[in-house]
Amino acid sequence: MSRFSAKPIALGGVLAALALVIMCFIGIIPVATYICPMLCILICAVVLRYCGRRIAWAWYATVAILSLLMGPDLEAKALFLVLGYYPILKPLLDKARPRWLWKLIYFNLVMVATYSALFYTMGIDQVLADYKELGVIGFGLLLVGANALFCMVDLVLERRFMKK
Repeated sequence: MSRFSAKPIALGGVLAALALVIMCFIGIIPVATYICPMLCILICAVVLRYCGRRIAWAWYATVAILSLLMGPDLEAKALFLVLGYYPILKPLLDKARPRWLWKLIYFNLVMVATYSALFYTMGIDQVLADYKELGVIGFGLLLVGANALFCMVDLVLERRFMKK
Protein backbone atom coordinates (compact mmCIF):
# COMPACT_ATOMS: atom_id res chain seq x y z
CA MET A 1 0.00 0.00 0.00
CA SER A 2 1.06 3.51 -0.68
CA ARG A 3 1.71 6.00 2.10
CA PHE A 4 0.15 8.70 -0.04
CA SER A 5 -3.35 9.79 0.97
CA ALA A 6 -5.78 11.42 -1.44
CA LYS A 7 -7.95 12.87 1.33
CA PRO A 8 -6.10 16.22 1.62
CA ILE A 9 -6.14 16.70 -2.14
CA ALA A 10 -9.85 15.87 -2.36
CA LEU A 11 -10.66 18.23 0.52
CA GLY A 12 -8.58 20.95 -1.14
CA GLY A 13 -10.45 20.45 -4.41
CA VAL A 14 -13.87 20.64 -2.79
CA LEU A 15 -12.88 23.75 -0.84
CA ALA A 16 -11.44 25.32 -4.02
CA ALA A 17 -14.80 24.79 -5.72
CA LEU A 18 -16.54 26.39 -2.72
CA ALA A 19 -14.19 29.38 -2.83
CA LEU A 20 -14.79 29.81 -6.55
CA VAL A 21 -18.57 29.78 -6.01
CA ILE A 22 -18.14 32.42 -3.30
CA MET A 23 -16.03 34.56 -5.64
CA CYS A 24 -18.76 34.29 -8.29
CA PHE A 25 -21.44 35.46 -5.81
CA ILE A 26 -20.02 38.95 -6.19
CA GLY A 27 -22.03 39.33 -9.37
CA ILE A 28 -25.24 38.67 -7.44
CA ILE A 29 -24.48 40.61 -4.24
CA PRO A 30 -22.76 43.93 -5.07
CA VAL A 31 -21.62 44.75 -1.53
CA ALA A 32 -19.72 41.45 -1.41
CA THR A 33 -16.70 42.91 -3.22
CA TYR A 34 -14.75 43.05 0.04
CA ILE A 35 -16.46 40.29 2.01
CA CYS A 36 -16.15 37.40 -0.47
CA PRO A 37 -12.33 37.56 -0.76
CA MET A 38 -12.12 37.59 3.05
CA LEU A 39 -14.35 34.51 3.25
CA CYS A 40 -12.04 32.81 0.77
CA ILE A 41 -9.09 33.71 3.00
CA LEU A 42 -10.81 31.86 5.84
CA ILE A 43 -11.28 28.85 3.56
CA CYS A 44 -7.55 29.01 2.78
CA ALA A 45 -6.91 28.76 6.52
CA VAL A 46 -9.02 25.59 6.67
CA VAL A 47 -7.01 24.12 3.80
CA LEU A 48 -3.75 25.09 5.52
CA ARG A 49 -4.78 23.49 8.80
CA TYR A 50 -6.16 20.22 7.46
CA CYS A 51 -4.16 19.71 4.27
CA GLY A 52 -0.78 21.32 4.90
CA ARG A 53 1.28 24.17 3.49
CA ARG A 54 2.01 22.63 0.06
CA ILE A 55 -1.62 21.94 -0.72
CA ALA A 56 -2.57 25.38 0.66
CA TRP A 57 -0.21 27.05 -1.83
CA ALA A 58 -1.62 24.91 -4.66
CA TRP A 59 -5.16 25.72 -3.48
CA TYR A 60 -4.42 29.45 -3.46
CA ALA A 61 -2.91 29.34 -6.96
CA THR A 62 -5.85 27.35 -8.30
CA VAL A 63 -8.51 29.59 -6.81
CA ALA A 64 -6.65 32.75 -7.83
CA ILE A 65 -6.30 31.66 -11.46
CA LEU A 66 -9.85 30.36 -11.75
CA SER A 67 -11.35 33.43 -10.08
CA LEU A 68 -9.36 35.66 -12.44
CA LEU A 69 -10.85 33.74 -15.35
CA MET A 70 -14.41 33.34 -14.07
CA GLY A 71 -15.06 36.01 -11.43
CA PRO A 72 -17.25 38.96 -12.41
CA ASP A 73 -15.66 41.72 -10.29
CA LEU A 74 -12.12 42.85 -11.15
CA GLU A 75 -11.67 44.60 -7.80
CA ALA A 76 -12.57 41.49 -5.79
CA LYS A 77 -10.36 39.30 -7.97
CA ALA A 78 -7.44 41.63 -7.37
CA LEU A 79 -8.08 41.64 -3.62
CA PHE A 80 -8.05 37.85 -3.49
CA LEU A 81 -4.97 37.71 -5.68
CA VAL A 82 -2.94 39.88 -3.29
CA LEU A 83 -4.45 38.75 0.04
CA GLY A 84 -5.54 35.16 -0.56
CA TYR A 85 -2.28 33.70 0.72
CA TYR A 86 -2.41 35.62 4.01
CA PRO A 87 -3.09 32.56 6.22
CA ILE A 88 0.08 30.96 4.84
CA LEU A 89 2.05 34.16 5.49
CA LYS A 90 0.51 34.87 8.91
CA PRO A 91 2.90 32.70 10.98
CA LEU A 92 5.83 34.75 9.66
CA LEU A 93 4.13 38.04 10.53
CA ASP A 94 3.26 36.71 13.99
CA LYS A 95 6.97 36.38 14.79
CA ALA A 96 7.61 40.10 14.19
CA ARG A 97 7.15 42.49 17.08
CA PRO A 98 4.86 44.44 17.41
CA ARG A 99 2.66 42.02 15.49
CA TRP A 100 -0.34 44.26 14.83
CA LEU A 101 1.80 47.09 13.51
CA TRP A 102 3.55 44.87 10.94
CA LYS A 103 0.28 43.23 9.91
CA LEU A 104 -1.41 46.59 9.33
CA ILE A 105 1.63 47.92 7.47
CA TYR A 106 1.57 44.82 5.27
CA PHE A 107 -2.17 45.13 4.61
CA ASN A 108 -2.06 48.85 3.81
CA LEU A 109 0.99 48.53 1.53
CA VAL A 110 -0.67 45.68 -0.35
CA MET A 111 -3.89 47.67 -0.69
CA VAL A 112 -2.10 50.80 -1.94
CA ALA A 113 -0.12 48.77 -4.47
CA THR A 114 -3.20 46.88 -5.64
CA TYR A 115 -5.38 49.93 -6.11
CA SER A 116 -2.55 51.86 -7.73
CA ALA A 117 -2.15 49.04 -10.22
CA LEU A 118 -5.90 48.88 -10.83
CA PHE A 119 -6.28 52.63 -11.27
CA TYR A 120 -3.26 53.36 -13.41
CA THR A 121 -2.54 50.24 -15.44
CA MET A 122 -5.97 48.73 -16.01
CA GLY A 123 -7.92 51.96 -16.29
CA ILE A 124 -10.78 51.39 -13.90
CA ASP A 125 -12.36 54.76 -14.34
CA GLN A 126 -15.67 53.81 -12.71
CA VAL A 127 -14.00 52.77 -9.42
CA LEU A 128 -11.95 55.95 -9.43
CA ALA A 129 -15.10 57.98 -10.01
CA ASP A 130 -16.82 56.19 -7.10
CA TYR A 131 -13.95 57.03 -4.77
CA LYS A 132 -13.93 60.67 -5.90
CA GLU A 133 -17.66 60.76 -5.18
CA LEU A 134 -17.04 59.56 -1.61
CA GLY A 135 -14.89 62.54 -0.79
CA VAL A 136 -12.03 62.64 1.69
CA ILE A 137 -14.12 61.74 4.75
CA GLY A 138 -15.89 58.86 3.01
CA PHE A 139 -12.60 57.53 1.66
CA GLY A 140 -11.09 57.75 5.15
CA LEU A 141 -14.04 55.83 6.58
CA LEU A 142 -13.63 53.21 3.86
CA LEU A 143 -9.95 52.79 4.79
CA VAL A 144 -10.79 52.45 8.48
CA GLY A 145 -13.49 49.89 7.64
CA ALA A 146 -11.11 47.89 5.44
CA ASN A 147 -8.50 47.82 8.20
CA ALA A 148 -11.15 46.78 10.73
CA LEU A 149 -12.31 43.95 8.45
CA PHE A 150 -8.72 42.79 8.02
CA CYS A 151 -8.18 42.86 11.80
CA MET A 152 -11.36 40.82 12.34
CA VAL A 153 -10.23 38.23 9.78
CA ASP A 154 -6.81 38.09 11.44
CA LEU A 155 -8.43 37.62 14.86
CA VAL A 156 -10.66 34.81 13.56
CA LEU A 157 -7.62 33.16 11.97
CA GLU A 158 -5.68 33.40 15.20
CA ARG A 159 -8.42 32.09 17.47
CA ARG A 160 -9.98 29.42 15.28
CA PHE A 161 -7.54 28.17 12.69
CA MET A 162 -4.00 28.76 13.89
CA LYS A 163 -4.26 26.79 17.12
CA LYS A 164 -2.03 23.77 17.43
